[in-house]
Formats: sequence, C-alpha cells, structure tokens
Amino acid sequence: MPTESLSDLPVASPEVTEIERALTRITYLGSRARQHERLMALAGVPLDRAAVALLRQIADSEPLRPGELAQRLGVEASHVTRTVQQLQKAGYVTRVPDPVDRRAQRIRLTDAGRDAVERVREAGARGMQLALADWRPEDLRQMAALFHRMVDDFLAYTTDEDSGREADDTVATA
Repeated sequence: MPTESLSDLPVASPEVTEIERALTRITYLGSRARQHERLMALAGVPLDRAAVALLRQIADSEPLRPGELAQRLGVEASHVTRTVQQLQKAGYVTRVPDPVDRRAQRIRLTDAGRDAVERVREAGARGMQLALADWRPEDLRQMAALFHRMVDDFLAYTTDEDSGREADDTVATA
C-alpha cells in the first residue's frame, strides 16, 4: 500500500490555508461537549455525538448497511454496530433486509428517528440564525452555495482517492 508524504502534496495557497484554519475553528466549536449538550437540550433529544452523526448520515442517505455507514463516517465498523444497537433500543432506527442480498441488513430511521433528526437540525439552524443574524441574505446564499460546492469537491476527491487506492491494491495483489 503506497503512502503519501507531505512533500508529495502541492503547497497550499494562502487562501486555502485560511480556509483550513477557519474549518478547524468551526469544527472545534461544533464538536465541543458543552455545545453538543446545549443543542441536545434545545432539541429535546438525549443522544451523544456519535449517535447524532449516525442519525444524520442515515437521514441523508438511508437505508445503508452498517459497513457503508462506517465508511461514510470514517469510523470502525464496531463503533457503528454499538451505536446502531443503542439507537435501535431507543427506537430511533430499525434493521431492514437488504433488497440486493437478503442475508445482509440495512439501517433505516423510524418515525421517532426522523423526528429526532429534524429537531436536532432545527435547533442547530435556529442557533446558526442567531449567530448570522447580521448577514445579508445574498451573503448567506453565497456561503451556502460555496459550502455545498466545497463538500461536493471533498467527496469527489475522496472517492477518486479511494478508487485509486483500490486500483493500487488490486495491482498489488495480482
């Protein structure tokens, strides 16, 4: 498996460096335990960060196999399995047969799970509305469009990188 070093990557422009710094700051702010607890209290949803991340991912692309969820979240499959078990016990998700392979299962939100995700998203959006209240609507539209574009580009890069890695693995094992 080939490894990439920092010297193999192109030098980042000052603009990209500033974007990376801003994303690091916003990620830190959004991932603080106190912030999560406040958001869960506002939403009335008693879930930890891992469970919320999993519910959001399922809501955006359900139903998925546990392995697919782990890959999309960048975590080990065992973490997803434990979290799915907790969410299933709490009534937020259910397991359904995979239509392609009936031996496999996919994870789907229940009505309670959809309601929980909606409440979490609503609480997050309302808090963001307060923070961005002085922004002009056109600035907000532009920011939203640019964020979506950036995420799409990150996903495309990750997919291309994963495809290249799989091709390298295939060549290495041939």
